[in-house]
Amino acid sequence: MDLELRHLKAIRAIHEAGSLTKAATALGLAQPALSAQLKRIERTLGGPLFERGRQGVRATALGELVLQRARVVLPAVHGLQQEAAQFARCAGDGWSALRIGGGYGEPLGGLVDRLAALHPGARISTHTSWSEEELAASVAEGRLDFALIGTCGSATPPAADRLNWQPVAADPVRLLVAAGGPLDRPGPVGLAELDGWAWTAVPGDGCLADCFAAACARAGCVSGPLYETDAASCVHLARVGRAVALCRATFPGAAGVAVRDLAGTPLTWRHLLGHRPAGATAGIAPVVLEQARAAYTEALDAVRPGTPALS
Repeated sequence: MDLELRHLKAIRAIHEAGSLTKAATALGLAQPALSAQLKRIERTLGGPLFERGRQGVRATALGELVLQRARVVLPAVHGLQQEAAQFARCAGDGWSALRIGGGYGEPLGGLVDRLAALHPGARISTHTSWSEEELAASVAEGRLDFALIGTCGSATPPAADRLNWQPVAADPVRLLVAAGGPLDRPGPVGLAELDGWAWTAVPGDGCLADCFAAACARAGCVSGPLYETDAASCVHLARVGRAVALCRATFPGAAGVAVRDLAGTPLTWRHLLGHRPAGATAGIAPVVLEQARAAYTEALDAVRPGTPALS
């Protein structure tokens, strides 16, 4: 005889009830039937699970071992049943296994949080990449369902011929400088003031660096060397005055740095949500877009209360 879940439930019931009679009542069985079942279980496991006495039954050492395993297995199986039921309820509407990609600076965490709250049964996974091209290709090839990316100004997003890109928000690109440094003063900073400054940025395959260099040239300044590195290092280089950094409006700030506006809004950043028009999750795209916009608004309001996004 193979050990089954119902056998573990019977062993647990006997232990909790303290007697075969009470356990049989709890399980809806006749006491002789439960006794016969217990004997078969004990033969399968190789020894007695309970000692019988005047005060009822008490688990043997083998019984305690089996009960320890049952305390792990039974809740795990119950959890599996609940998750499977939720998965089955969601399977037909696109929420069963949602895969979302995002780039640096996009409100991906807020989007995941809102979607998980809206659909508790949804299984949401994420993938982050510096490359908008990689994220777009993953959506186009079916490895991701949605991608949340950013593009500079009016630049065409990647894979525009294969994906449906919808605007989430747009905001002015801002400047990250050392707190108390020469660029940290009231009012916006003009690009001409950045003449000769080194600057730092996270990796990416968009055109923000080219657009920044072009905007500097139009303003009559020459940008210094570029330090391309991770976000934490960008903040450090700005904090110590080694470079200035461009940042999005939703940047939450950090100790030792200040976020300043650029005079005249020479650069803008668009947040976009992309999906395959004929993909399995195309039907839920309006909901995901709505939640992405709400997540962006929350992120912006957390750092700059009352500041509207650009239209």
